[in-house]
Amino acid sequence: MGGGVSETWQESFGRASPGKIICVGRNYRAHAGEEGAELPAAPLLFAKFASAVVGPGEPIELPVGIGHVDAEAELAVVIGATARSISTARALTVVAGYTVANDVSAREAQFGDGQWFRGKGYDTFCPVFPHFVGQDAVGADGDLRVTQRLNGMVMQDASTNDLIFDVATIVAYCSAVCTLEPGDLILTGTPEGCGYFRDPRVSLHAEDVVEVAIEGIGALTNPVVERSAAE
Repeated sequence: MGGGVSETWQESFGRASPGKIICVGRNYRAHAGEEGAELPAAPLLFAKFASAVVGPGEPIELPVGIGHVDAEAELAVVIGATARSISTARALTVVAGYTVANDVSAREAQFGDGQWFRGKGYDTFCPVFPHFVGQDAVGADGDLRVTQRLNGMVMQDASTNDLIFDVATIVAYCSAVCTLEPGDLILTGTPEGCGYFRDPRVSLHAEDVVEVAIEGIGALTNPVVERSAAE
């Protein structure tokens, strides 16, 4: 599904943002390596909420006292047709296209809670490029450059050929868990270079500017601000 012309959620699905937001953790070999983790035997899934979605230029808000926060550059898959328990061989037929996303992560919450609900779920923690491009514009998913820059400094610079599970495998796996619907979004994981795993660590702070980009799709830029303690 989908062509090379850039489209928006509103144009294609009649709403301004994704429905379900499904994410895949630890899906780049080098990223698993920098974490000191074994390669997963199956896609490691978690979810974000619609309230986490912001667009280009909108701020990433840092909750008070949350500790280390990372940006994560990710190729995101836009679902274009309903799919339930679809086969890997047919999985790409329900893909409308691809876009750019930033899986912002509060590390102390993510690793300290024993599960990822809170660390990944804060408001504004899912910046997404509002346009997506069809498969024929970028190919399936085999060799796209994925980058993240923090205040102009390159943090992540890798290729999707380092993915452990490719897009077809991820879509099929997700569809066996829940029905995928037009406008749903799947974040496919982030490559190595996240600030938490650097020495010294690099965290997001107010007045930072984050840019994540995917070759052939575009660049997504967001400022970072402190969230008010009381609203």
